Amino acid sequence: MYMPSSVVAKMEYDASLEVLIITYTSGIIYVYKGVPKEVYEEMRASGSKGRFLNYRIKGKYEYEKVD
Repeated sequence: MYMPSSVVAKMEYDASLEVLIITYTSGIIYVYKGVPKEVYEEMRASGSKGRFLNYRIKGKYEYEKVD
């Protein structure tokens, strides 16, 4: 899903695996694991994707940088 954001270029969600895939505007991709669908839906509805990431995702879910 593309969205206008100064931080997030694209976000995808796999409900079966509960993974949130974030492509940052820098081109770096991170996979956040164990993210409930409700949290993803809240992020989609959020006015600021970057702020949501900082307060609701980062430091709360295991992640992996994709090379």
